[in-house]
Amino acid sequence: MFAQKSACPGCSAIFEDLEGPTHSYMESSPACWHEFGKLLAAEYCTEALMQTHRLSVDTYAVQHPGDSSRRAIQSVGLHLARLSVQIERSMPPKETNDVMLGFSKRKATLRYLEPPNTFKMTIADVAPFIGSEVHSEKVQEWASFTWNDWCHHHDYIRTWVAER
Repeated sequence: MFAQKSACPGCSAIFEDLEGPTHSYMESSPACWHEFGKLLAAEYCTEALMQTHRLSVDTYAVQHPGDSSRRAIQSVGLHLARLSVQIERSMPPKETNDVMLGFSKRKATLRYLEPPNTFKMTIADVAPFIGSEVHSEKVQEWASFTWNDWCHHHDYIRTWVAER
């Protein structure tokens, strides 16, 4: 008997159906949320993997934008802003966290951004490599593809970032 599979409502990755929790406002399937939890656990348990931790969080967040609530709008905008500085400015993780704290002071100015229809790479593509020697490389690839998937909002995010 084959296990039932379904697409995650956020990133559209296909996973075997799983019962379990999801995030409070990021729309995901329980299986997708579970894989993200495994990725986070590997990063928290391995100091070297913490270098890509913020990329992981930001990438997952913008692939699961949730509803159009103010909280979800701000989440997407803030995570896209930090992705921008990590990818385009190659800021180290500690600095990007400090930048994010500054961004959060003006998150009320963020507007709704229509998400891409599809994502070139998802957590499902990273999952087989969680905790391996190519974990960080796969997360960086996932983050870069995801940033590019949001290209129709790059100008807005770059302008918003520059206003800090």
